[in-house]
Amino acid sequence: MGASKWTAADMPDQGGRVAVVTGGNSGLGLATARELARAGARVVLASRSAEKGRDAASSIATAVPGAEVSPAILDLADLGSVRAFAASAPERVDLLINNAGIMAAPRRLTKDGFESQFGTNHLGHFALTGLLLPALLKAPAPRVVTVSSHLHRRGTMRFDDLHGERKYDRWGAYGQSKLANLMFSFELQRRAVEAGAPLLSMAAHPGYAATNLQFAATERSYEKVVGWIGNRLFAQSADMGALPTLYAATFPGLPGGTYVGPGGRAEQRGYPKIVTAAGKAYDEQAWRRLWEVSEQLTGIHYEFDTHRTAA
Repeated sequence: MGASKWTAADMPDQGGRVAVVTGGNSGLGLATARELARAGARVVLASRSAEKGRDAASSIATAVPGAEVSPAILDLADLGSVRAFAASAPERVDLLINNAGIMAAPRRLTKDGFESQFGTNHLGHFALTGLLLPALLKAPAPRVVTVSSHLHRRGTMRFDDLHGERKYDRWGAYGQSKLANLMFSFELQRRAVEAGAPLLSMAAHPGYAATNLQFAATERSYEKVVGWIGNRLFAQSADMGALPTLYAATFPGLPGGTYVGPGGRAEQRGYPKIVTAAGKAYDEQAWRRLWEVSEQLTGIHYEFDTHRTAA
């Protein structure tokens, strides 16, 4: 079900569809938003900074004349901001791209007291998806794509210390958040099937893509140098890195629960293909436990049957 050299030009027409892209102002999110707009989708470009969001929307409008792109403020590290964004979102959402994230940050807390990587990368998107569920269920064939990372393999769900209060390793915390992204994606698909809902939940990872994610979290100058060299020598472009997400979002006939990554060596670069996550990502008991914890922490409960999300 793969395509050896699938590119954004191979996307089906997205005319009439509404897409929400988190972290749409730079890197993978910007490339994803631009190509969805080029394919005809109306794109809501969600970012923390109003100014950066406007600049990104303007850059897309320049690259894609006639593009329908509207910037909106969304801070995934603040559940109040997530609720405000969802309250002003379109009534129907066909595609939700859970792309935004932070990587290898020093231990900090979100506004709600969560460890910043788990809180931003997972809990923020868990809350957003739940709050947008009624809008997604109004679409005829809704898809949610949650962007994980190859580094989920370094992660462990530390249910006894999710927020790194006893022990904190920034790369371990990043891996945990990306493993949580996968488990959330798979459990969302399981629940959609159980509820008989038409929603498809997919996951994707970009391989090693050159974006500002490598520099955003670190204050160490040597790490910035290493990241710059790695981006220049080994990474693929953000446009290539966005292809697995676009493939997961638009390729016809993909089954729910599909995970897409680059098809090259070690899944670091290349055109998109269906890939397999680490075995621990398929622990269904851990999916359920993570879901229950996420509901408790965010106060968001998914309601498929009533087409309403109680919060």
